[in-house]
Amino acid sequence: MVTVVNVHTAKTNLSKLLDRVRKGEEIVLAKAGKPCAKLVPLDEAQERKPGVLKGWRVPESFFEPLPREELDAWEK
Repeated sequence: MVTVVNVHTAKTNLSKLLDRVRKGEEIVLAKAGKPCAKLVPLDEAQERKPGVLKGWRVPESFFEPLPREELDAWEK
């Protein structure tokens, strides 16, 4: 179940709301009775595995100039 909290209440109780979110609850913030944002817990960071890119090399084509069309797209 998702809890809906108005913005004023959220400002007053932000620390308590964040504790609830940290425990896995999702909280929707509403302004003038209309939902406008959602507080959700962050995903846990994945542990890095040393050596996962061992042997990988940057291809020579990486250093070649980009085609004009692609450069134009980046500059827009």
